[in-house]
Amino acid sequence: MGYRLAMATRRAGATAVVRTRSWRLFRGVLAMLVFALPVVLLGLAVRQQFEPLISADNAASRAATGFSVRHGLVPALTVIQLVSQPIFVYIVATAVAVWVWTSKKLKGRALWAFVTMMVGWGIGGISKPITQRARPVVDGPVPHAQGYSFPSGHTLNITLAAAVLVFLLWPLLSATQRRIAVVLAIVVPVLVGLDRLFIGAHFPSDILAGHILGLGIMFASWIGFIGKTASISSPGPSHPA
Repeated sequence: MGYRLAMATRRAGATAVVRTRSWRLFRGVLAMLVFALPVVLLGLAVRQQFEPLISADNAASRAATGFSVRHGLVPALTVIQLVSQPIFVYIVATAVAVWVWTSKKLKGRALWAFVTMMVGWGIGGISKPITQRARPVVDGPVPHAQGYSFPSGHTLNITLAAAVLVFLLWPLLSATQRRIAVVLAIVVPVLVGLDRLFIGAHFPSDILAGHILGLGIMFASWIGFIGKTASISSPGPSHPA
């Protein structure tokens, strides 16, 4: 009798775990769809050469790059472009994740952060050939970026990495440090996005799509695979579902 009761309890527990994980996965997919919708609509507008969007993008790109050239901003913008390359961003972010894993023993949280960033990096890479948008054509001594333009890889990856690091480090930060981290996670991606526009590497819609997609990947991953057991306010280690 005791054996049957134990087995029934185990089966019930296993069923509850499966249902919980399925619900989390469903929520994660739903969150990703919500964030992906505006990116898909922008991509379709670009592919179909929707005139109002194309005209606005071209006008903004010409105005921004013209301003940069006239005011001698290109050298500074080039430095920002260099240091914000995804490879450098993820080297730093991975080092932080390793530190959180080894020194703070938040193994589940660190693993979630690393996997999410690598998956997001891959998604950004495979999304560009889908739209196949050419880079802006600008005049003046502005460095010409290679590859397709939509979405902005720099913007997507810095947005994703910044958001992931905030969630990764949240339990380790004081109230003041949390506010600073949130501000930095907003300001730094915005500055990188502006750099991509003013250096002539991307159109505004590319940059907007990068921001949205980066945030979408982070939130979908957090909601779908972490769940309530790893609340951002948790003071201790958390483990993926």
